[in-house]
Amino acid sequence: MNQTFTLKEKTKQILILLIPILITQLGMFSMVFFNTIMSGKYNSTALAGVAIGSSIWSPIFTGISGILLAVSPIAAQRFGEKKSNEVASIVKHGIYLSILIAALVIICGCFLLDPLLDKMKLPTGVQDTAFDYLVGLSYGILPLFIFNVLRSFIYALGKTRVIMIIMLLSLPANFFLNYVLIFGKLGFPELGGAGAGYATSFTYLAIMLMTVFIVRTQEPFSSYPVFADIKEFSWDKCKEILKIGVPMGLSTFFETSMFALVTILLSKFNVTTIAAYQSALNIVSFLYMIPISISTALTVLVGYEVGARRYKDAKQYSWLGVYLAILIAVVTGLLVVIFRYQVAGFYSNETAVINLTANFLIFALFFQICDAIQATAQAALRGYKDVNLAFIMSLIAYWLICLPSGYLLANYTSLGARGYWIGLTIGLLAAGIALSIRLIYIQKRKFVNVENF
Repeated sequence: MNQTFTLKEKTKQILILLIPILITQLGMFSMVFFNTIMSGKYNSTALAGVAIGSSIWSPIFTGISGILLAVSPIAAQRFGEKKSNEVASIVKHGIYLSILIAALVIICGCFLLDPLLDKMKLPTGVQDTAFDYLVGLSYGILPLFIFNVLRSFIYALGKTRVIMIIMLLSLPANFFLNYVLIFGKLGFPELGGAGAGYATSFTYLAIMLMTVFIVRTQEPFSSYPVFADIKEFSWDKCKEILKIGVPMGLSTFFETSMFALVTILLSKFNVTTIAAYQSALNIVSFLYMIPISISTALTVLVGYEVGARRYKDAKQYSWLGVYLAILIAVVTGLLVVIFRYQVAGFYSNETAVINLTANFLIFALFFQICDAIQATAQAALRGYKDVNLAFIMSLIAYWLICLPSGYLLANYTSLGARGYWIGLTIGLLAAGIALSIRLIYIQKRKFVNVENF
């Protein structure tokens, strides 16, 4: 990353970071896609088992990743302050935390997974597949967490293309491993849906090893002694990461779990409504990768400028990112609304499902705009390392506004399932407004630099 002086240079800097991050996000989405599609080709039981396993793992993964990704804004600020040794120390302690958290997740899984699956009262084949899939996936938990820490470090230095290349190289391997382990080809055991879990774990291991190799051998990463003095350990450094990371992780977890709960609440409706909602949600989730990629870039850039005490530049990056996310949300949202029937047709051949999905997608335009505002405003606050109040605001918006308003509209008006979309949009708008106000406050009151403003 370099210091920028004009709006044009800042826009270019955001795009340089953003595009590789977006491609990386699409690559990670593709792994889930391969797991689901190829398990479905094996049989419906495998598909259901992998889907259940993924729904259990996804909130856990996103929440914990949020904790470990706190390395990014902290390292970016240290980088802006030109404190190379402290950057390395933060990354090193991020790796220590990833080991501790991975061990904790695996231990909890040993005791809680069976009782959790039993309570879901699944068909025997589906439950067995979900269990075996998660067991296979567990071998990749530690490599995945270490990769996330190193990814945060690489992002903090502004070298986002490195991770993009690693991800693109891993996709063919993931596809191959899914194929041979699910179907038992080329002498490999036929594991069915469980094979998707093992394929993902082996892919995570490969990604981690590639990333470690690059950090150890390639400049500018090798100039930071991330893997030196491995006996160095400080709880204070771990606490600094947790102080930022826990609110980040909880915020992500509660957002993910909110959507999961809405899915459960929708189970009272007919199959057509559930299928239409899931299809529309999948489309919106896919498009959400754009603002979340902007958010990742924004956190790094704001953190870097704050660390360098260039508060005017940090402020400009903050709002440039918000405006860019809104612009893209408007364009993509309009395209989805205009071509909603064609888009819905990718997910179903049934006319009723297509029509209802298309109806839901009308709400996608407003939903995406509100989501873009709250995601980027929160990302900018993370760059300032202001996360605690932002977390509380998000929690109130998700669980005290989104869910109650959606439930009331869906069950006590004629809107039906559409009420949940409106409730979600209202809650996200509330989060966006509150977080934007907080961002303005932080920039005016706590990070004032007379020379720059």
